[in-house]
Amino acid sequence: MKKIVINGGKRISGEVTISGAKNSVVALIPATILADDVVTLEGVPDISDVASLIEIMEIMGATVERDMAAGTVTIDPRGVESKPLPYGKINSLRASYYFNGSLLGKFGEATVGLPGGCDLGPRPIDLHIKAFEALGARMTFKENAMHLTTDGKHMRGTTIFMDMVSVGATINTMLAAVKAEGRTIIENAAREPEIIDVATLLNNMGAKVRGAGTDVIRIDGVQKLGGARHTVIPDRIEAGTYLSLAAAFGDGVVVNNVIYEHLESFIAKLEEMGVKMVVRDDSIEVLKSENLKAVTIKTVPYPGFATDLQQPITPLLLMANGRGKIIDTIYEKRVNHAAELARMGANIQASNGEINYHAPNDLHGAQVTATDLRAGAALVNAGVIATGETKISNVEFILRGYDNIIEKMTALGVDIKLVDEN
Repeated sequence: MKKIVINGGKRISGEVTISGAKNSVVALIPATILADDVVTLEGVPDISDVASLIEIMEIMGATVERDMAAGTVTIDPRGVESKPLPYGKINSLRASYYFNGSLLGKFGEATVGLPGGCDLGPRPIDLHIKAFEALGARMTFKENAMHLTTDGKHMRGTTIFMDMVSVGATINTMLAAVKAEGRTIIENAAREPEIIDVATLLNNMGAKVRGAGTDVIRIDGVQKLGGARHTVIPDRIEAGTYLSLAAAFGDGVVVNNVIYEHLESFIAKLEEMGVKMVVRDDSIEVLKSENLKAVTIKTVPYPGFATDLQQPITPLLLMANGRGKIIDTIYEKRVNHAAELARMGANIQASNGEINYHAPNDLHGAQVTATDLRAGAALVNAGVIATGETKISNVEFILRGYDNIIEKMTALGVDIKLVDEN
């Protein structure tokens, strides 16, 4: 069993460079199926979710060349065949549902196992199914998989209203609609930067997607999509994770490869706490910050405070002064990190999907468990701050979404290692 071991209590300094966005690349890789030529992705993070997606692509018949040292993945999808995807691989990651949209867009059919990923409570895929059916697909369940078919090879454009804002459903609808006959309009679409990133790749391939980043997206179907070269946007969640740690326990940390506009609501909350920062064109320097103020955080869809960042910022909140709350309106079950932080001495409680904390706290090392990806990031940050040794289990969650986290933390002066304990 692999664990992350941290000997904490030593303040950090230096520089860290943010990798490509995990939440983008898990959609960009399935999107390449739609192309009729080679697609090269640059800035791809070296994470286990990428490895799983590449393996699935190769099982389907794609030829993939991966150079993770350079951060490039080159995919030739011309050998891809529409076939049932292996359940074991599919249910290991949530983003597997993007294969439904891309296979429907390419072949007019898809058989994909139900998605897995972090257990954050109900994350229904009914919005995805509703959109596929509006485009002309029929869905049946058989053998733990969704089987989607159409009368012809292509979908038919239509207007689709999303009953709730959903990043996954918005992207999946885009993938299914780019080759549909006529115009598709997605109303109440999600606005996250990752959606713009996927639309940019699709347009580079020859699609006609307009309005990505607004709540109305218009897609005029095309018959053919070609190859392209595309650079993945920086990971705003990884950036927020390191910015939080720098604010809590840094003596001067520069976070490079950051798009400020993608983090405005997060940075506004840091400023409210009293964190001192210097914002540059593509980097943010966090200066040593003291006498921070406790704040209340409420997660809402973009451009509001991201649900993925409420867990990584929690250790910073525990270093402030006063009382505060975290209210996650997206995933109420995203509170399991609170109990693990309490093991480390935090005055923090979670009930009814709401976290209450009283700060400041003197954290101490402990044996803790990552219950999901972002909870794992919170425990890493807490382990750096805490005195003594922290051992984190279930590190597979963390490695799903954080590129070279051991190396990056080490470069900042953290005593951290990945060990194999039987």
